[in-house]
Amino acid sequence: VQLQASGGGLVQAGGSLTLSCAASGRAASSSVMGWFRQAPGKEREFVAAIYRSGGNTIYADSAKGRFTISGDDANSTVTLQMNSLKLEDTAVYYCAARSPGVTVLYRTTSGYRFWGQGTLVTVSS
Repeated sequence: VQLQASGGGLVQAGGSLTLSCAASGRAASSSVMGWFRQAPGKEREFVAAIYRSGGNTIYADSAKGRFTISGDDANSTVTLQMNSLKLEDTAVYYCAARSPGVTVLYRTTSGYRFWGQGTLVTVSS
């Protein structure tokens, strides 16, 4: 397993949750990592991405102002802090990494080479 995501769970609307992703093997050399999510019956969608070395970030409109992605280049980890969670944030969240050497942030699934197994986030009313 090159990307190991953790931190999902059940949280009430308005609450917070932190997801973590640890990269190993070839994925650990990836400079750009991101989070995607997939709700039941929907396509996988972009949430946020970070260029770990430089700290540059991009977010989906749905995540702006509520979610924060951060990275630890030394430990090859990425964290997604999610605040003010809404019912519509319920989904399986996937950690992803672009190919090593790629430094451009990307919003579509096709740009990511490595994928984690997903962690379920359920937001209840």
